[in-house]
Amino acid sequence: MIAKVVHVSSRRKLAIARGTLKEGKGMIRINHQPLSVYEPKMARLMLREPLEIANEYVKKIKMNINVFGGGWHSQAEAARGCIAKALVEFTKSKQLKQDFLDYDRTLMVDDVRFTEPSKPNDSGKARKKRQKSYR
Repeated sequence: MIAKVVHVSSRRKLAIARGTLKEGKGMIRINHQPLSVYEPKMARLMLREPLEIANEYVKKIKMNINVFGGGWHSQAEAARGCIAKALVEFTKSKQLKQDFLDYDRTLMVDDVRFTEPSKPNDSGKARKKRQKSYR
């Protein structure tokens, strides 16, 4: 019997997460670190959200996620989307997909918003205008 392997990716701002899920004993690694020691703690808590929703499947999987680009927060959001998409594709459960969508839509649908770039020959911020003096 061939083991089932699922490849998924997810994005948030400039962060891109690519994950591989297969049958295993519940080990989840992000950038070669176990989830239990991933820092900062807020990111670790965010990454546990899809695992808490799908807790009956967590002991049966092994997942490796590589995340790069962006800051720690957008990396955590991209990785949690990757976990949720992989679990849904692995289990083929419509109920699990609906549970993820009901909890937080960004678990299943990537958030494609970016920061606005600053304009050339203007101030350093995206919408700030140069100050004018008429005197």
